[in-house]
Amino acid sequence: MHVIVATDGSRQSLAAAKQLKAFADPAKITEISVVAVIRPLASVAFADDLSEGKLDGSFRDAAQSAVDTIAAVYDGWGPQVNKRIRSGSAANEIIKAARQYDAGLVVVAAGGRGLSDTVLLGSTAQRVQHSAPCPVLVVRPAPRAPRTSRTRTKS
Repeated sequence: MHVIVATDGSRQSLAAAKQLKAFADPAKITEISVVAVIRPLASVAFADDLSEGKLDGSFRDAAQSAVDTIAAVYDGWGPQVNKRIRSGSAANEIIKAARQYDAGLVVVAAGGRGLSDTVLLGSTAQRVQHSAPCPVLVVRPAPRAPRTSRTRTKS
């Protein structure tokens, strides 16, 4: 089975890649394609939270760094790993990759991007889930610990 693992450069996409490795049988996965999508004419650069600010280059450099980081999760695990950078709408390109490579599973992260957590929670993941030609594993962010309120104590 060929698995598509999508990354947007977020720590959540790294968590999604690790989640696949935590439960999947590497003997049943023949190939993994780690896919990053660069949006042409984007006003915001490819957000690479994984390189920890080491890059000052292009969107493609940031996407390549993210793909390299995710691919490294599978080093020595078993399946062949391909690194792919595509250009276009993230959801559309992930779906196209799933069709092109006859994927048996797509792994995507939901949320994990600050304000977009509340405004567009998992919009790419949602579109992929509804349109992919195969099952989709959507890995949601770990729940945040509730804030504790400060209480005054009387002395």
